[in-house]
Amino acid sequence: MARGLAHPDFTLDLHGASLDAAHSRLLHGLSQAKAMGARLVLLITGKPRPVEPGERGQRRGAIRAKVIDWLSASEHALDIAAIRGAHRRHGGPGALYIVLKRRR
Repeated sequence: MARGLAHPDFTLDLHGASLDAAHSRLLHGLSQAKAMGARLVLLITGKPRPVEPGERGQRRGAIRAKVIDWLSASEHALDIAAIRGAHRRHGGPGALYIVLKRRR
């Protein structure tokens, strides 16, 4: 994943959605990914939009700020093995990898 060689099994794009729509899409999308047997999900949250020039690269967008909380409080929490920042090839700071546990 660190070198961008991993190929996501499923891509979920939340960028540009309202918080309510993004939350709903996230939960539904993870259900779909699990049903398909996906192991690596590329979650596109969108890059942060800094307000002040001095804050560039430090502020996170609203969806990005909420995603970890949404995942930890969801019915999918026990199915997630790891959450990592995406490689530049897959969106860099505007995306995350969600690694799902193997099915038994």
